[in-house]
Amino acid sequence: MSTRLHTARSRLGASLALLLAVALAGCGGSSGNGVTSKSPTEILAASKAGAVSATSVRVSSKNSQGPLLRTSNLELASNGGRAQVSAFGLAFELIRAGNTLYLRGTRAFYQRLGGSAAHVPQGAWLKAPANGSVQLAQLAAFTDLSGELNRLLSTSGPTAKGATTTVNGQKAIELKETAKLFSRSLYVATTGKPYPIQLVNRGREAGLIRFSGWNEPVSLTAPPNAIAFR
Repeated sequence: MSTRLHTARSRLGASLALLLAVALAGCGGSSGNGVTSKSPTEILAASKAGAVSATSVRVSSKNSQGPLLRTSNLELASNGGRAQVSAFGLAFELIRAGNTLYLRGTRAFYQRLGGSAAHVPQGAWLKAPANGSVQLAQLAAFTDLSGELNRLLSTSGPTAKGATTTVNGQKAIELKETAKLFSRSLYVATTGKPYPIQLVNRGREAGLIRFSGWNEPVSLTAPPNAIAFR
């Protein structure tokens, strides 16, 4: 009797272990977002749609074109953003809250702005309507979440699906685009939302762009003592 009871318990234990293993495997599989089974065009579209529907993101980039180097750190939200940019000998910082733009930078940056900005102390904050001029609108574009993401994720030709990998600790699939003068790889998350994780550019303009902090708060506090500029 005891032998039969022991055998029954063993079988029950084995069955429970099997059921638990199946359940755990099912949970692991359900965490995938399904993009690996999609076409490259569908993956890119899903990544774009997820990105532009987010409430915020952080984008850091470092790109070079020959001897010219450009770096930027962006914190983008649906109602504005912050940007620190160094490009072509100019360095500046932007904060946009709604339609109000705050700017500060080097002497060369102020001189490029012209007008009253050429005479303000270096490092002083300027305040202006974000659409006050073509030049201001171009600068404000750095803080436009949907515009900046659409620009970065746009392609000029067909894409191909690469291998699945891990990028910055996240599971991802590679989308490859190859043209005459450049190639690039976009890595899209395969778990959770199909957000872009990283973009690698090679060729005429080489560099690395990283996306992080999706839907995290972005502080858009107006700097004190800003000088009105038009």
